[in-house]
Amino acid sequence: MTRTHDIPLRDAARVWARVAALSFGGPAGQIAVMHRILVEEKKWIGEERFLHALNYCMLLPGPEAQQLATYIGWLLHRTKGGLVAGGLFVLPGMIAIMALSWLYALFGNLGPVEALFFGLKAAVLAIVLEAVKRIGGRALRNGVMRLIAAAAFVAIFVFAVPFPLIVLAAGLVGWAGGRSGAAAFRGGGHGGGGGKGVPDRETALGEQIPDHARPNLGWSLRVSAIFLLLWLGPVALIVALLGPANVFSQIAIFFSKMAVVTFGGAYAVLAYVAQQAVEHFGWLAPGEMLDGLGMAETTPGPLIMVTQFVGFMAAFRHAGGLPPMLAATLGGLLTTWVTFVPCFLWIFLGAPFIEKMRGNPGLAAALSAITAAVVGVILNLALWFALHTLFGEVRLFSGGGVRLELPVLASVRPAALFLSACAVLAMFRFRIGALPVLAACAAAGLVYALVLPG
Repeated sequence: MTRTHDIPLRDAARVWARVAALSFGGPAGQIAVMHRILVEEKKWIGEERFLHALNYCMLLPGPEAQQLATYIGWLLHRTKGGLVAGGLFVLPGMIAIMALSWLYALFGNLGPVEALFFGLKAAVLAIVLEAVKRIGGRALRNGVMRLIAAAAFVAIFVFAVPFPLIVLAAGLVGWAGGRSGAAAFRGGGHGGGGGKGVPDRETALGEQIPDHARPNLGWSLRVSAIFLLLWLGPVALIVALLGPANVFSQIAIFFSKMAVVTFGGAYAVLAYVAQQAVEHFGWLAPGEMLDGLGMAETTPGPLIMVTQFVGFMAAFRHAGGLPPMLAATLGGLLTTWVTFVPCFLWIFLGAPFIEKMRGNPGLAAALSAITAAVVGVILNLALWFALHTLFGEVRLFSGGGVRLELPVLASVRPAALFLSACAVLAMFRFRIGALPVLAACAAAGLVYALVLPG
């Protein structure tokens, strides 16, 4: 049996680079990719431990998939492993969004790129739906968990209940169920039936807590101080040198606040970012925010990487005395820095204590219920994405506590519907991988735009 000390960090880095390159489709797709490679293929971490880490990351502000990568990297190779895993997870998306932002700022009209996005969105929709199936199959192991997921879906999709309240309610239900000893809340399921989950004892990590993963208050205080300085030090320096009204100060302060309050997944966060960037700061026009979201949805890495595009365009349009493209690049990089550095802080500070509590039945039940609720939330995101991909117009119905988005059927996009159906058929029926489907849909979108340019 290979153990973690037998896996060289450079070999692990290659695997993390592969995970990052395949991480399309938002957090559901990214988590599914990690599970397939790290649990099923490499057997570095077991099913139960993977989901325990995922449950913790679901509770944190910020992108849960990137934090899950950081957590597992830290378990495997200490702090260096966490930095490598979390950093590589962000790198492809950062490079891709930066390149597309340059094209957007320089040329404005991205006809060929928009055509590629048209095709890619169809593939991404299929990837998200497939990921919902995979994650739901593991987390919804009995009727109670399925009921929690359904209640979460209705709460957020129909009644627009804030995600933190859904998490709190699910956690309380799970904790109470675990304390009562009810069988439905006992850990060890998650496997999606049939005993297909990889047991912890058969993995490189094994069942025990690695020595470096045990709580150490001195280490926690040191690492917290270092990452707080790395995060807030540049913010304080920029504000002191440039003043609070400068665009770089606004970017640093706004996205640092966002890093603390970004519960609820990327779409919940981006609704807030869009409102502030468009209405309050005037950095973007409404359509431009959707263009940025399209970039993030169809490039690898966290969806929250769209914030880099927002910071890029903000500095591009308020460059001051700097060349606009230099200012834009610095604005995008600053945004990414203050968005993702806190993610390492949350993991390195809290993960040792969460690992120690891995066997706690009350905590395990609470986190399992939260994961079930998150499946309902991910389904809501998949449906939201389908509405805005397949229909040109979506109307909001509001009244009596209900807040429901409904498609205007006459605005259906036949080409998008056809291409999405083909992508779903390819992935669900013929088991074709994500990258071939993405490539084929991108090519189809480009051909469609060339044949019917209007």
